Amino acid sequence: MSDATPQGLIESRLRDLYLDWSNLMATKELDMRLFRSIFDEWHQPTVEPEGVSYKEETVGGVPGIWAFPEGADRSKVMIYTHGGGFAVGSASSHRKLAAHVAKAVGATAFVLDYRLAPEHPHPAQVEDGVAVFHALVERGIAPESITTVGDSAGGNLAIGIALALRDEGAPLPGAVVVFSPWLDMENAGETLVSNDATDALITVPLLEGMIAGRLGGGTSPDDPLANPLYADLTGFPRLYINAGSLESLLDNATRLHERASAAGVDVVLNITPGQQHVYPFLAGRDPAVDAELRAIGAWLGA
Repeated sequence: MSDATPQGLIESRLRDLYLDWSNLMATKELDMRLFRSIFDEWHQPTVEPEGVSYKEETVGGVPGIWAFPEGADRSKVMIYTHGGGFAVGSASSHRKLAAHVAKAVGATAFVLDYRLAPEHPHPAQVEDGVAVFHALVERGIAPESITTVGDSAGGNLAIGIALALRDEGAPLPGAVVVFSPWLDMENAGETLVSNDATDALITVPLLEGMIAGRLGGGTSPDDPLANPLYADLTGFPRLYINAGSLESLLDNATRLHERASAAGVDVVLNITPGQQHVYPFLAGRDPAVDAELRAIGAWLGA
């Protein structure tokens, strides 16, 4: 008899966490401190990766957590921007996921504790990522050896950092990797409706509140730096996108792929059947996730 965990139970680790959050948010009025506290549980479905050490540091004025896999090439750095609607999540909630990605890539990762909305609306989060990028370059890391990586809202930021650098006329990162990117600040996606019944976390009211906090009344929802679906992606770095088939933000990924392809970007899109929002949180627990991370590592090394 096999002692392997059935796939359905593996996937339910993430879905059940999302359902717990959704039930809590539906039944209680949460102040921002408590709201952020519960989202710091996001690491729970992720197995602690072996052979990784961590270090807290401030880089370019931005605090965060380094992940150093054993034997990693320290000349290759991933700037990891966490998800959480620009308002919640932290380096602590995402350090294990970032470490799994870094380990698969053979690089180090710096997970930003960027400034959060609504206290710090757009473009504060992008500015923090740009500051980290410049600080790494000043330390001697080659721009092309830096990859911006992010999930959900952090995927938006991973793209926005590269766009902001391009607007500055600065060197660009060598690649961008995004998991379940949340890009649409207009809530115009069709899968918000078609996948509403299968997504365990995302709702339109949740997104509306986070959009209001992020834009702060001073940024248009079609600003390309806030909503990369409006950006000119010509000359954009290599781009890897993945998403789960069950999630409400699925068409953010597919629309990004279409726009990047039309702009001539070297882009890969992987939609994994039966998976929730930011399914790589199952790293170390789901063999399919671990295989996906190895595929990203191979893609980056190609």
